[in-house]
Amino acid sequence: MHAMSTMAMAGKGSCPLITIQPSRGLIDEKFQITVKNLLPGQAVTLHSLTQSEDSDFWEAFGHYVSDGKGTVKVAEDVSLGGSYDGLEPMGLLWSMKPAPGSRPGLRFRKKDVNTPLVMRIYVYKGHMRDGFNAESALACAVTERSYMAPGVRRTEISQDGVLGTLFVPPGPGPFPAVLDMWGGGGGLVEYRSALLASHGFVSLALEYFSSRTMGNASEKNPLTGNEYFEAAFIILKEHPQVASEWVALLGLSFGTSVALGMAVYSSVIQPSCVVCISGSHVQPVKESISGVFAEFGKNVHKTRYDENNYVIWRDLLLPIPTDPNKKVDLGRIKCPLLLIVGEDDQNWPAAESAEDMERMMETAGNRHLLTTLSYPGAGHLIEPPYSPHVRFSNFMLLQEKKKVVVLWGGETKLHSYAQEDSWQKILAFLEQHLYHNHDTTPQ
Repeated sequence: MHAMSTMAMAGKGSCPLITIQPSRGLIDEKFQITVKNLLPGQAVTLHSLTQSEDSDFWEAFGHYVSDGKGTVKVAEDVSLGGSYDGLEPMGLLWSMKPAPGSRPGLRFRKKDVNTPLVMRIYVYKGHMRDGFNAESALACAVTERSYMAPGVRRTEISQDGVLGTLFVPPGPGPFPAVLDMWGGGGGLVEYRSALLASHGFVSLALEYFSSRTMGNASEKNPLTGNEYFEAAFIILKEHPQVASEWVALLGLSFGTSVALGMAVYSSVIQPSCVVCISGSHVQPVKESISGVFAEFGKNVHKTRYDENNYVIWRDLLLPIPTDPNKKVDLGRIKCPLLLIVGEDDQNWPAAESAEDMERMMETAGNRHLLTTLSYPGAGHLIEPPYSPHVRFSNFMLLQEKKKVVVLWGGETKLHSYAQEDSWQKILAFLEQHLYHNHDTTPQ
């Protein structure tokens, strides 16, 4: 990808040197990038590059000027331009976009959490915007960012019809636990659960809306029947290394529909707390949880498209209904609830839903259980910190087997701030409500 060699990096006197500390760490851990042995006041471009498991290249770059000693410290110096600007210590990670010429509609997701994300950071003369692979770099360093901390154990689950992957922190336990549910895109997404286990929580990444779970569906145990989620909760609760009284639900997008519906109406699932990211309480409560998609189907005429013909679905659940049979009765929730809202969410009406949930809880007298974090400029896909912001991407409609490009929303810098801030507050919320009166201390 780069015309670079040891000779190409050499110059007169001391060669430029780039260091990354720590060179290995968790994906949500900050690192320090330093370039030394430049000329005083030298303009340089720092360029980050990684290759996804689908063989697509992602990149970011920032423009810097060295100080009087010929040094650039990304944690202290401002980027004057590039894919990000300003004082942004992690900008070379969160501002990554698909490299020019890439396939359209890509979304960055780590599939194999056993291996780290490998990222190279190059230093180039001058302030460049493109053509990096045609130039010789002054210096290069490699960093590895992992989702699994050393000692975390990963186990595939296939039990009582439930499919997923269980992540257990190092040590004997017992640990508090999280049932981790993603959205309507389906399948098995492991990286958030791996990261939760790296912070001291047993986490079950639950698979649903996949070819395997669809193959197991029946009239008695439907594709997203309540029984499926209840069985998953029981498996997690009864695991020998789980503190059975300290289990949380965490959902994003459709996973929020599941989490709220189960927390309020299930006699089996009684969570210690619930975290909901970019979702809604609007669903027909007298039906299976999958009824939310039937509700979508009724309102498909409300679908909008932007100037690029990207799909905007947020109106499908609007206006927020007044009929109590069409939304989860949050007045009945008995555990602490954390709502995370992106104010530029173009996929779900998360902001309007959060306002309505707050009104319901205020009226019912349980508003004290609610914490809402609302982020201006953040879109739908609020992921763990420093994950590249994806404003739009390809999305497979499972039933129609048709691919569309969905607009998720968000402005890169504000969205990235929301990811970093909300993740720290999610961990603090889980620690507060799951480790309360616990002898175990989170890692």
